[in-house]
Amino acid sequence: MWTVLWFRPATMSTLLLLLLLSNLCRLGQSMSREEKLKLRNQVVEMFDHAYSNYMDHAYPADELMPLTCRGRVRGQEPSRGDVDDALGKFSLTLIDTLDTLVLLNKTTEFEEAVRRVLRDVRLDNDIVVSVFETNIRVLGGLLGGHSMAVMLKDTGYHMQWYQDELLHMAKDVGLRLLPAFNTSSGLPYPRVNLKHGLRSPESRTGTETDTCTACAGTIILEFAALSRFTGDPVFEVHARRALDFLWEKRQRNSNLVGTTINIHSGEWVRRDSGVGAGIDSYYEYLLKAYILLGDDLFLQRFNIHYASIMKYISQPPLLLDVHIHKPLLPARTWMDSLLAFFPGLQVLKGDIRPAIETHEMLYQVTKKHNFLPEAFTTDFRVHWAQHPLRPEFAESTYFLYKATKDPYYLEVGRTVLDNLNRFARVPCGFAAMKDVRTGSHEDRMDSFFLAEMFKYLFLLFAEEEDLTFNVEDYIFTTEAHLLPLSLSTAPHAPSPANATVQAPSLPHLSAYVKSLWSEEELDDSNFDWTCPNTRLLFPDPAFPRNLRDPIRSAVDKSCPRPAIHREPGMGRPPLRAQDFMANNPDHLELLRRMGVSLIHLKDGRVQLVQHATQAVSAVAAEDGMRFMQEMMELSSQQQKEQLPPRAVQIVSHPFFGRVVLTSGPAQFGTDLSKSIMGVRGFVTVAEPYSGCAELSNAAFVQGRIALLQRGQCMFAEKARHIMKAGAIGGIVIDDNEGSSSDTAPLFQMAGDGRNTDDVTLPLLFLFYKEGNILLEALKEYREVEVLLSDKARDRGRDVQEEEEDCSTDQTSPVPAATLDQSHVRTVEQDESAPHNEEVTPEEDVGPAIKRNPEPEEEPEVDKDSSRKSVEAMMADWREDLEAFQQMEDEL
Repeated sequence: MWTVLWFRPATMSTLLLLLLLSNLCRLGQSMSREEKLKLRNQVVEMFDHAYSNYMDHAYPADELMPLTCRGRVRGQEPSRGDVDDALGKFSLTLIDTLDTLVLLNKTTEFEEAVRRVLRDVRLDNDIVVSVFETNIRVLGGLLGGHSMAVMLKDTGYHMQWYQDELLHMAKDVGLRLLPAFNTSSGLPYPRVNLKHGLRSPESRTGTETDTCTACAGTIILEFAALSRFTGDPVFEVHARRALDFLWEKRQRNSNLVGTTINIHSGEWVRRDSGVGAGIDSYYEYLLKAYILLGDDLFLQRFNIHYASIMKYISQPPLLLDVHIHKPLLPARTWMDSLLAFFPGLQVLKGDIRPAIETHEMLYQVTKKHNFLPEAFTTDFRVHWAQHPLRPEFAESTYFLYKATKDPYYLEVGRTVLDNLNRFARVPCGFAAMKDVRTGSHEDRMDSFFLAEMFKYLFLLFAEEEDLTFNVEDYIFTTEAHLLPLSLSTAPHAPSPANATVQAPSLPHLSAYVKSLWSEEELDDSNFDWTCPNTRLLFPDPAFPRNLRDPIRSAVDKSCPRPAIHREPGMGRPPLRAQDFMANNPDHLELLRRMGVSLIHLKDGRVQLVQHATQAVSAVAAEDGMRFMQEMMELSSQQQKEQLPPRAVQIVSHPFFGRVVLTSGPAQFGTDLSKSIMGVRGFVTVAEPYSGCAELSNAAFVQGRIALLQRGQCMFAEKARHIMKAGAIGGIVIDDNEGSSSDTAPLFQMAGDGRNTDDVTLPLLFLFYKEGNILLEALKEYREVEVLLSDKARDRGRDVQEEEEDCSTDQTSPVPAATLDQSHVRTVEQDESAPHNEEVTPEEDVGPAIKRNPEPEEEPEVDKDSSRKSVEAMMADWREDLEAFQQMEDEL
């Protein structure tokens, strides 16, 4: 059995939250120590993947953008609204991760991270930030880091140089947040300027009137800890005042609070009440404030709120918002994912049965959608499809396992791990899910992913000997930062002398409150100090399973999921878009199994179309939909990160640089924007013209720039073949007759899904019209020399001075794209038919899907073009030069 005991700090030096006794009945088959070790090590490896990519690609930025492998710096990326208020240019992710490093036994990395924070982080930035987010992430992160540094220093092995530097920074943060509390109610403004505070002309904030209940009520742990660490009571006083005001403004009949409140008048702006977004951590901090600080007042308030939650909001296994004035009237028919923390809080409360029921409902929703959607309906369908890798479900899973030791929750944790690796893992970290239905990603990895997710998953699978310190000597904040329970005995601010408490309706609580305020010795018989004993609550070892099974059936009935059956060859993970090679027969077979077919378009592109009904199984159809979504993401990414046009300048007689052909770049090979001189050489047609096999005229190609025709294989394959022949560059000419840079958007050549670092020559793309000009010049003059560059060069360097008036050196430099590969250019999707999706790849295709079945031979130049007059050709050249200059100016 296990028992949760609440002890008054006045009589106990340490709060023992969970006493786990050894005679607990284990339900189901236990997981072996070896398997738990394997999963624990997997958690560490996943953390390393996320943390190292943040440090390598993002630091000192606040957060990592894992799709584009760069840091998110506020003001340099498009605004995301209120979400960006968490970013203050203070290396948020590093601060938020400090105590995670210690928990995962990475003390060396922790010491280095602390040194970085002290050396690099500035807190006086002229930037408006969220008071709530800065408190739980930055102040909490610094206090958690300080707690770990002190603990390690006391062991005598690490951090011997540490002199409370993180604590000094934490106090600096606290002082910068204090101006937000300058209101008549004591409720803080939602935002504050780190440098200028509030209301000054420079602050750009201080005019707000509303804040959320959680925003004002999730301050006490961090502020009280700061006061008790530093001996300065001002922080705890302000946090207590805010909590007191919220308590006074509760609806007295229902004892519930609303979601949004006016910080000046105390009027409820939004009167819906639940345990999810907007309120969640207010309830959490009432209970945890009692645990950390030992003030019975917080526990009494929590219990009154909790009774109302279970009476009105809890409809097991659902938790539905209600109106505070009419609590029997539902406020909405959907739930948000933030309420997933509540089963864990119920464990701390000791109310295990509803915790099991709600957690099981959340787990079944997770299994149907791979992640908890941001919001889902009462019949468990997606309401809001995003999932920013929130940790609340993992948190509750850990607490339920801690309380019951039921190995079922280890398997739940395994599911969380598998889904993160299968669906969210990307080369530069873990990406939030933009839509859990399709598996599409969002370019964000919030700091709380490192601060919380890996803590709870590590603790779930870790044995006691895996930990370097006793976790039960600490309490987790809402951001999972570790604050020592010993703070309960530290000097602190007294409760306000004029505080009044409305006596609860329950007689024993009323007696408790009276004895509390009369400063009489508390009679424990008047208060429920002990949570339910699971040996009595669950006399049948199968009882928890009996609670879960009906919920599983109810979810399946409301939102059925096809049975999982993975066909041979459809391994995990499935084919990813970034790995796809159109000339790989195995990949084509995998596409067929997923219901994806290829259609050849007249313009030479290949269109991918998915018909879910043609997939070999339901799971294969899901994999196909995910593959198509990834292809769309790659297309979108390419459009966002266009490379500037390049120039093919004919410099030989009689052109002398006057002809500049607009060309498209390749996302691999030599970056001409970094080459001062460009690449200059005579051109020759490759044999075969497609460049898809070893060249038969290698002797002629050596030392020259090879001309190639688009089609029949990947661009990178063409580049490798001409490199092998000794070419110094390549020009691919479009085979789509009539195409021109005048009418078509800039074309970028992508890689082949593999590493293209071996390609070290420049490769450019010419549309049919521009390519035909070059072929015509080659036919007429035999020896044609060109310059491949990022922009046209001043011809005065190469020819007579009279040619200088035609210089086209007008290009504005544009940074190269950060992605090294992209596979799609256009996307066609029927929104009304989500199971049929189409994607059009932009690269050449492999031999398995040839567009041109004719034998490979040197092309015949169009006879009409060969008869074109010199005047007409010069007119085309001037037109093309103007088009190139216009494209450069636009970029």
